This record gives sequence, C-alpha cells and structure tokens, in this order.
Amino acid sequence: MKKEGSVRRHRLHDTRDRRVFNGIGYCYITVLTLFCLIPFVLIVSGSLTSQESILANGYRLIPAEFSLEAYEFLFKAPGDMLRAYGVTIFVTAAGTAVSLFITSMAAYVLSCTTFRYRNVMSFFFYFTTVFGGGLVPWYIFNVKYLHFKNSLISLILPMMVNATYLLILKSYMKNIPESVIEAARLDGASDWQIYTLVAMPLCKAGLAAVGLFTALNYWNDWYDAMLFIDNSKLYPLQYYLNDILNKSQGMAAAAAQAGIPVAQIPAEPIKLAMTVVATGPILLLYPFLQKYFVKGVTIGAVKG
Repeated sequence: MKKEGSVRRHRLHDTRDRRVFNGIGYCYITVLTLFCLIPFVLIVSGSLTSQESILANGYRLIPAEFSLEAYEFLFKAPGDMLRAYGVTIFVTAAGTAVSLFITSMAAYVLSCTTFRYRNVMSFFFYFTTVFGGGLVPWYIFNVKYLHFKNSLISLILPMMVNATYLLILKSYMKNIPESVIEAARLDGASDWQIYTLVAMPLCKAGLAAVGLFTALNYWNDWYDAMLFIDNSKLYPLQYYLNDILNKSQGMAAAAAQAGIPVAQIPAEPIKLAMTVVATGPILLLYPFLQKYFVKGVTIGAVKG
C-alpha cells in the first residue's frame, strides 16, 4: 500500500510539473508569435494610412487616418497588375515543377550506390556554390548565345537547378533503406520505376520543403527580369511593383522641385502596400506545406 501511494504521488507530481512546463511553454510561444505578428500588422496598417498621417505621426498599429490611396495608386491599371500576377504565377508554377523534377532526378542518381562517380559529381555541384563565372559572362552567354532576351524562359531556366537544394534532396534520398531499393530491383523494376514509384513517394516531405523554397525564389525574383525583360507585358509582379515604386519616387522628387506638396503622392504607403500585394498570396500557401516543410528541413539538415 505504501508503495502504491508513493507511485500515485509521484505520478501526480510528474503531471503537475508537466502542466506547469507546458503552460510556460505555451505562454512563451504566444508572446513570441505576437512579436512576430507585430511587424506584419504594422505593414498592413501603414498601407491603409494616408501619407499625411505617416509624415505627421509615423507608423502605428492602428491607422490614425484610414486611406486606400496607396492601393488605388497601385491598381490604377488593374489589367497590368493582373497581367503581372499571371506572369509570376506561371513562372512560379512552371519553374517549381520543372525544377523539382530535374533536381529530384539528379539527387536520385547521386544517391545511388551503383553510380560509381556519384561523389565526383556531387563535388562538381558543390563547387558551383563556392565559385561562379561572374555576372558579365553569364549575361552575355544567356543573351547572345541562348537568346533569352524578352522571353519567359529567362525567368525560369537560370534559377531551375539550385545546387544546395540538390544536395539536400540527395541527403534525403540516401536515407531510403537500401533493402527497399534492392527489393524493387529484384521485382524487375527499372531505375525510372524505382525513382517514380519508390523514391518520390518516400521523399514527399523533402520535396515539399525544397519546393517551397524554390517557389519563394521564383515568386520574389525581380533581378532576372531587370536583366532580360524590356517588354512591359512580360514584367513579373515583383519587377512591376519595383517599377511603380521607382516612378512614384521620381514623381515625388519632381513634385518637390515644382513646389507641389509631397504629401499628395502616397510614396510611403505605396511601399507597404506593395509588400502586402506581393507577399499575401504566397503566405496563403505556407500553412498547407508547413508540416512537410519542418520535417523536410530537419531531416535534410540533421542527417546530411
């Protein structure tokens, strides 16, 4: 009886300590989450505030003077904005799909123990992350020899294969038990069948994590558009918004020289509204991939 009472008290004590620990942990995570949300709320609030209020009172969590002038300025040409969204969505979807396909195939080959030169090839991929050929020869090669000027492929192909993501997927696929691969070979499966029917289903978490990183890179890219795109109809969203920002800043400078009140041009709210317009859609995608994202990054990093 004494022993049972001691065990019962120990369990109650352990349960109480666990509840206290969980309570402290949840409070800490809640406070940390609020601190992470404050900058985003500040951005949204600033985009809904008038230029005069920002110049007079600064940025606030709650708009001191509500205004939609920044969004009205951005959507003065809704057709151009929708076209830029369409270009970005197409480039992101096509680029991510093709990039995952090629990167995963290369990772599968480099992870196969039957491929004799897998370590040498892995070194060549790693070498590209340390040294590059330079911007000028890269630009000349893409424009003069590959004819990427004013072509959507110039927004897809240069970012298609990332050596870091390739090595992450390679490390992920090396964790597939060799017995599974050998069993598939004994059943008469070819390398293509092993890749599509065995390796890909077992690497969903890694593919989701790498796919999210790749999609973010395509979605946020504006540098390639600045180099290769002159046709305004092919502007992706980020470069289109950057062009609007440059024009608004130019208008503000011209207005200041002409004696026109700068407050009439919503330069500051435009910057924040651009952030909301550019990041809003991609933020909606993250919750659906969060569990794969965390698992994929953890496994790829720890077991590399």
